Amino acid sequence: MMIAAYISGSLSGALIVSKLMHLRNPSDYGSHNPGATNMLRVNGKFPALCVLIFDMLKGLLPVYLSYRLNISPFFLGIIAIAACLGHIFPCFFRFQGGKGVATALGSMVMIGFDFSGLFIATWLITIVITGYSSVAAIISFLLAPLFVWFIRPELTMPVAMLSCLIIIRHASNIGRLIKGEEPKILNRNKKSKININY
Repeated sequence: MMIAAYISGSLSGALIVSKLMHLRNPSDYGSHNPGATNMLRVNGKFPALCVLIFDMLKGLLPVYLSYRLNISPFFLGIIAIAACLGHIFPCFFRFQGGKGVATALGSMVMIGFDFSGLFIATWLITIVITGYSSVAAIISFLLAPLFVWFIRPELTMPVAMLSCLIIIRHASNIGRLIKGEEPKILNRNKKSKININY
């Protein structure tokens, strides 16, 4: 299941959606990140939503199948990490992938709707306040282990491991934030219009 999760994670939603819709490949534009955020900047809202759903499913499906096979909670976390590693270091694309946020969220949906609701609410509130997708992801994953500790404490360790992976993956974003060079996805000074000119 770990191998299957990694292969599932290695599928690029951004590339598949851009090919099917005859759009620009986000890996060649914007931040060059093959994820939903850069897809939004490059090709707009609907293609970005399709990528978001695709990337969530490739994390959700391996974890769900593993859950049905009665695999222990700790190894469910390892399988989730394998799916995220596939997205971050895809074997099909020279090991150059995205940040893994959507795939990680998809893999954690099995924890429950209460956890998913808290996580998504945290992400939305942070992005509305700051305008930065990266800040929203970092804060959401920082709080994820705390949320899961109150809901399903036996999953705290695997969720913490997954959160560490995603936060480490955002090291370059943290550097740009410190320098004031990180682009915003939501520009509150322009009546909250999405900025896709980056």
